[in-house]
Amino acid sequence: MTPNNNTSAASSSAPFFVAEPAGARLPIVFDSPHSGIALPADFGTCAPVSAIRTSWDAFVDELWAGVPEHGGVLIGAHFPRAYIDPNRALADIDAQLLAEPWPEPLSPEKYTLRGMGLIRRDALPNQPMYDRKLSVAEVRHRIDAYYRPYRAALAAAAERAYAEHGALWHVDCHSMKSRGNEMNVDAGAARPDFVISDRRGATAAPAFTQWVADWFSGAGYRVQINEPYQGGDLLTAVSDPGRHRHSIQIELNRALYMDEAAFVKHTGFAALKRDLDAFAAALAAYVHAQLAALRAAP
Repeated sequence: MTPNNNTSAASSSAPFFVAEPAGARLPIVFDSPHSGIALPADFGTCAPVSAIRTSWDAFVDELWAGVPEHGGVLIGAHFPRAYIDPNRALADIDAQLLAEPWPEPLSPEKYTLRGMGLIRRDALPNQPMYDRKLSVAEVRHRIDAYYRPYRAALAAAAERAYAEHGALWHVDCHSMKSRGNEMNVDAGAARPDFVISDRRGATAAPAFTQWVADWFSGAGYRVQINEPYQGGDLLTAVSDPGRHRHSIQIELNRALYMDEAAFVKHTGFAALKRDLDAFAAALAAYVHAQLAALRAAP
């Protein structure tokens, strides 16, 4: 079940949900941009659903559903990243997908050239997402109806938290395959349990990134920092470490909690959720301490 409590922004037709804390609010915002799998009617993909699901961060919103109990906001997408990816920049478009020139300059990233841009070209290696070119109008609709509202919800939550407390701790939540495929930089490599990313120190204080990594290492997990993931565009959208606005990305290894082929939870789900709930509680205590230190600073 997708978290969807006490928010006017969430509805059966909304492209996202916002779960607000029931009690005291801390400047903590979690978002899960790839946890949606409701396929829009105008998707027009030729890829099978089984291939589309491989890009789905299945159950990530459920795993982090305890965040509001500890004073944080949780935001999650209902639409799939295979349709449009809110974790990419607007200029991150593969021109090969378009039936006509894009009216603004494009700046595709390296992963976009591997098929994983704002609009995904491939569902899996050698598995095209489309058997046609997309019109500018189609892509504009996805941006205006899905991408911009999701980004606006995240920005609003971040700005409110910062206005209230003068600081922000943002966690962008994802899952990863247990091994990279040919579309990934680590093709064939076994992955750790967690990857903590901050765009190589650009979006969070290194001490915060290290604290997160150390917490999960202390809980018995195998953790890497910024390898093989460095974090997506959503981190840059709300962060400014020099102004106490910290953004990190957390990738969970899917093998910890689900059958990767069948897309169903296994017995590890409950144990992982307990640990993520404990992390949310620990983060709340960490933020309380950081806020006290900020208030005490000259």
